[in-house]
Amino acid sequence: MKKTLVLIRHAKSSWTAPLNSDFDRPLNERGEHDAPRIGKRMSDLKLFPDLILASPAKRTAQTAELLARELHYSAEQIEYQEKLYHGSPSVLLDIIISLPAHVNLVFIVAHNPGLTEFANQLIPNFYVDNMPTCSFVAANVENGGWEDFANANVKLLLFETPKKL
Repeated sequence: MKKTLVLIRHAKSSWTAPLNSDFDRPLNERGEHDAPRIGKRMSDLKLFPDLILASPAKRTAQTAELLARELHYSAEQIEYQEKLYHGSPSVLLDIIISLPAHVNLVFIVAHNPGLTEFANQLIPNFYVDNMPTCSFVAANVENGGWEDFANANVKLLLFETPKKL
């Protein structure tokens, strides 16, 4: 069965409280506006996740929750994984190859530079200098299950940014 992977960079975060740690930075107004719009776009495209994995950083958790609301996915079912906080491409790969077989469409909500690097390594003939905030890359994984992901045939489905909407 075909698997679909959606890599999502968190929405725009606030820098107005300079004493906040990077981990504790919340979304700013633009981020709170963009995340539901991207969620609506995903809904229109019928990208309904079986599983949402997210970094537990505040801006990433808020993004995941706003997306989940638009997609009628219970926020209580979002799985937060500490290793997604600034996770490298190798960390992302480790997470993907350990996904359960029953998951056919997974969202990973995380951070740059790891997401951009991973997308660029993963998808043939795809390159982006920097995934903008609240952008997503959706790709179909055609042969085998998640455990075979390292050798899978991956095809770009869509690259979407809030500015395109």
